[in-house]
Amino acid sequence: MVAGCDVVAFGAHPDDVELGCGATLSRLVAAGRRVGIVDVTAGEVGTRGNATRRAAVAAAAAGQLRVAWRICLELADAGLAASDEAQRCAVAGVLRRARPRVVFLPHWSDPHPDHGATGWLLRHASFLAGVKRWHPELGPPHRPRLLLAYPGPRQLLEPQLVVDVTASYAAKRAALAAYASQFEPGEGNPTHLASGYFLAAIEGRDRAVGNTVGCELGEGFAPVGPVSADEVAWLVGEGPCALV
Repeated sequence: MVAGCDVVAFGAHPDDVELGCGATLSRLVAAGRRVGIVDVTAGEVGTRGNATRRAAVAAAAAGQLRVAWRICLELADAGLAASDEAQRCAVAGVLRRARPRVVFLPHWSDPHPDHGATGWLLRHASFLAGVKRWHPELGPPHRPRLLLAYPGPRQLLEPQLVVDVTASYAAKRAALAAYASQFEPGEGNPTHLASGYFLAAIEGRDRAVGNTVGCELGEGFAPVGPVSADEVAWLVGEGPCALV
C-alpha cells in the first residue's frame, strides 16, 4: 500500500532496484529516511519463475532492506512505453500519493527495453505529476525535487554522484540472495543472470565505482537535470558521498 515517504525507488522488474541501488536504500533507511519501492511490472515474461514467485521473493528482499512498503503496478512486462497515457497515470498516481522528495529510476539509456522505457516513463511522469491540471483525479500535484538514475545490470554508467555504501552492502547481498530463483544456476533454465558469476560482476562494478571516490563499495547515479547541493545533503545526511 502506497504511503507518504521521503524516497521512492522504481524498477521495471522485481530485483532491478536491489541490483542498482539496494545498498543506498538500506543506508537511507538506517539514516531515518522513509523509503518505498515500486516494481512497475511483475516480471511475468521472464525466463525463470512466475509473477507469484517473484512477488514473494521481492517481499523477502524488501524485508532485508527494511523499506516501509513495496508495491507492484502490474503494468505489461515487455510492453512499457513512456508515451502510454495509462502508464504515465499509474506512475504519477504513486508520486502524488507518496509525495517523495527523491526518486530513484533506471537509466533511460539502459539497453534492456523495459529498463530504458521505465527511465523515460519516470522522467515524463515525474514532471507531469507536478502539473495541477493534468489528471487532477490522481490527487494534488507533486513533483520530486531530485531524480537519480541508477545503471542496469549490463550497463557501465559513468556516475556523477557516488554514495559510499560500504557499511550497508551486507543488506544488498542479503536482498539479492532472496532472488535465488533468478540468480542461482541450479534453480531453473540457464540465463545470463544465473551464470554463477553475475552477482560477482555486480559487486565488482560497485567496488570499481567506490574506488573512483576512495571507498570500498559505492553505488553510482546520474542526476536528471541540475543537482541541488541542498537536496544531496538532505538525502545522505552526515555520511560520505561524492560528486564526480
